Amino acid sequence: MTENTMELPKNFGDLPMDKSFLRILHDRRSNRVFTGGSMDLLTLSFLLWAQQGIRGIRGNNYATLRTVPSAGSRHPFECYPLILNVEGLEPGLYHYLPMEHRLEFLKSADIKDEAFADRVVQSVSRQKWVLKSSVIFYYSIVPYRGEWRYAFNAPRVMMIDAGHVTENLYLACSALDLGTCAIAAMDSPAASEMFGLDGKEEYIFYCAPVGTVSEENEAAEQAFYAFLKEK
Repeated sequence: MTENTMELPKNFGDLPMDKSFLRILHDRRSNRVFTGGSMDLLTLSFLLWAQQGIRGIRGNNYATLRTVPSAGSRHPFECYPLILNVEGLEPGLYHYLPMEHRLEFLKSADIKDEAFADRVVQSVSRQKWVLKSSVIFYYSIVPYRGEWRYAFNAPRVMMIDAGHVTENLYLACSALDLGTCAIAAMDSPAASEMFGLDGKEEYIFYCAPVGTVSEENEAAEQAFYAFLKEK
């Protein structure tokens, strides 16, 4: 960890969430068409907490109790947000620190730089629509966290855990009328290199862009799905 970190707000009660849980489940969907709007810092903080936030520590720092379940409380994932358009934050590469609910700044990077934008697109197998999101959550996996306990069963239980993280993000976005879409079609080495990871002991293996959506882009979203079905 570096010393260049910032505390994230936790006054989540101030967020405009007035949907019933039934409505949140009903509205949950994947979105690939964003308006390109900005996100405020409190919203970003809530999305990070919803998918990896710590509610308590069990025993003598033995395990963390989080907002998502994990086999044996191993929580083998790290979250690396790529900030594209968040109010009050410099665009660039960051790392979420759940133990302190802080955001670690890694380095500046802006998609207005065509070379960097191309690296981002390359990391998600040339899916250019991600560039209109407000933030892209890149998830790394640290295999040893699960392997020391679950041996040859580790890949299975860790992949199940990945679904828990993503679903919490989907539900949080649904509650706030935001769009997201988990992406598995990735160039893992390219994404890992972007964040300075070695690609062995820790590597990026999937991501989820989050962005603003509107009723006006619903037709574009439906057209996109129709295009996918034709392919």
